Amino acid sequence: MIIRLSRTTTAEVQRRMLEIRDEGGVVALGRVLTLVVHTQIGAEEEAIRAANAASREHPMRVIVVSRNPDRVSAKEEPRLDAELRVGADAGASEVVLLQCYGELGSHLLGIVQGLLLPDAPVVAWWPSFMPDRPSGAQLGQIAQRRITDSGKQKDPRGAILSLAACYAPGDTDLAWTRLTNWRGHLAALLDQPPYEAVRSGLVSGDLSNPSVHLMAAWLELRLGIEVEKVEAGDTPVGSSGLHAVELHRETGDSSLTRVRDSVGVLEQPGQPSHHVALSTRGLEDQLAEELRKLDADDMYRQVLVSTLEGR
Repeated sequence: MIIRLSRTTTAEVQRRMLEIRDEGGVVALGRVLTLVVHTQIGAEEEAIRAANAASREHPMRVIVVSRNPDRVSAKEEPRLDAELRVGADAGASEVVLLQCYGELGSHLLGIVQGLLLPDAPVVAWWPSFMPDRPSGAQLGQIAQRRITDSGKQKDPRGAILSLAACYAPGDTDLAWTRLTNWRGHLAALLDQPPYEAVRSGLVSGDLSNPSVHLMAAWLELRLGIEVEKVEAGDTPVGSSGLHAVELHRETGDSSLTRVRDSVGVLEQPGQPSHHVALSTRGLEDQLAEELRKLDADDMYRQVLVSTLEGR
């Protein structure tokens, strides 16, 4: 069910949500968190689809707040349009879409505050643009977890360095999330013989993708080695940007190389090479992973610091 409200107020939105709850039951009892999404008008649907899919693992209330860029908003008449989605149109969540026009877009905190689930964690997510300091943004101030995507910025490398400079507990970035499968395979590789120290490493990929730099920083941090970064194009769109990781040891090199969008090849000295799953996960899977753990990610913090130091 979709209910549209034009030129409305937050009080009216709250009233209609209470009516829906009275008619359909107390659906909020099953919600474990509130996800607040900040995006631009016209770009909401991709984020809503990802949130709906992720809600099957994390039932939640999704509040999508969208506005036009400042240069456009300055010329607009202040108004609030809303859309309420429940049932089949909202997955396992309930979606509140708030489109803010004109000066109203400068008061996001006041708009969403009355719609948050009581006594439930709040997660803020910027799926396209990101604030200069997520923890200082209006929505970031009320969130226990703040999700950005440096890979979608005009200057992805500069964006991850900016996040490193202003990190606060609870911050995370999808450029880091996209490395989960790679990190898991590399950790498993080092748990197998030969049990030798790694002398150096090499990471190849799209050097404009921040995930490549985060991978190199993670290896340097965990293994205490120097890691060379080499440009290698033709990485899948929306992926980590990685092509291969090589670890150099005394008896030979071990490596993990992406050969297709969803397949990688692991090679180790004295063993036959074998294929592993190395899929490019969709946005809904990346979001679902970040919602599983709402406390601070200390490894991400350490990797950010290492990235900033090795800039």
